[in-house]
Amino acid sequence: MILKNLTLQNFRSYRKKHWNLSEANNVIVADNGAGKTNLLEAVYLLATGKSFRAEKDEEMVLYGEEFGRVTGDVHLGGGHSDTSEVVNLTVVLSKPKRFFINNVGKRRLDFAGKLVCVLFRPEDIDLVLGSPSLRREYLDSVLEQIDREYRRCNLSYHKGLRQRNKLLEKIRDGEAQRRQLLFWDELIIKNGEIVSAKREEFINFINNEFKKKKLEDSLIYDKSIISPVRLEQYADNEIRVGKTLVGPHRDDFIFFRQRQGKVKKDLSIFGSRGEQRMAVFNLKLAELEYIEKTIGEPASTSASLGGPPLLLLDDIFSELDHEHREEVFKLLDRQQTIMTTADKHLIPKKLKSVEVIKLS
Repeated sequence: MILKNLTLQNFRSYRKKHWNLSEANNVIVADNGAGKTNLLEAVYLLATGKSFRAEKDEEMVLYGEEFGRVTGDVHLGGGHSDTSEVVNLTVVLSKPKRFFINNVGKRRLDFAGKLVCVLFRPEDIDLVLGSPSLRREYLDSVLEQIDREYRRCNLSYHKGLRQRNKLLEKIRDGEAQRRQLLFWDELIIKNGEIVSAKREEFINFINNEFKKKKLEDSLIYDKSIISPVRLEQYADNEIRVGKTLVGPHRDDFIFFRQRQGKVKKDLSIFGSRGEQRMAVFNLKLAELEYIEKTIGEPASTSASLGGPPLLLLDDIFSELDHEHREEVFKLLDRQQTIMTTADKHLIPKKLKSVEVIKLS
């Protein structure tokens, strides 16, 4: 797939801007604070229907405006071929947020995944150091792009979870009875088991990639199993606190590094800054492999778009040493890439077809 162009209206710092993009490497050059990351956020929004940094949608709208809009044309299958399908993707940031494919309104369930991307940014180190919710959001960001069933089950799970929690509060307050939980129990168990299974499959793939490359890193999936037995086990506590205490909404995963083939250490506690950064770097490389494999499989549950995902690099070269910069450089001619930097001299001159976008 190739993102041919990007148009922003009332998005972040941009009132109205349009860029045509190279199908190879696009380098956005500007000083820090000039809005480089805003472009990557807009592309990510087209891919996932979500922002990777805004807590509320209105944060993405230019101050003083009532709505914002992000639009891009995507060639499915990649390249300039006249036979390849072209779709226009649009997100309108309003209340509520709206999604359009070729000007036809869609649910986010059906919108996400038409464009698929992998995002590298310095803040990714928070995957090691941050809260479990950040790691769950990361799992969702990967799997929702490429697996419609995951999107559907995750959406149904969280809708059911909200209703079940409301009912637990009513039971606690004497306004409802326990038997009313049965419907919601069945719904969240059915969807939660699928969500957990797909997360586990992804984490197992990551660990296998680490082993292939003889890395010392590994991920441990701390899965909160959901089942009738587990719900019964926590029934009294759930009613007391008015919340569901087991299930994928309480999942986590932990970064470990093995020393001399024997002792494992939790990188969030015992890892150096360099070890933590390299563990996340290795994770993102493996994520790229996973997405390439998944969207290239005709029988997969993905969008089956063909071609590698779009690679987004947000000013990461200043964070990496020479060896790991070279690893990233090897990726750049494999797929369309959009990267930001404050120093264009960090980008190797040997790259083919580089479109430089200078922001004033």
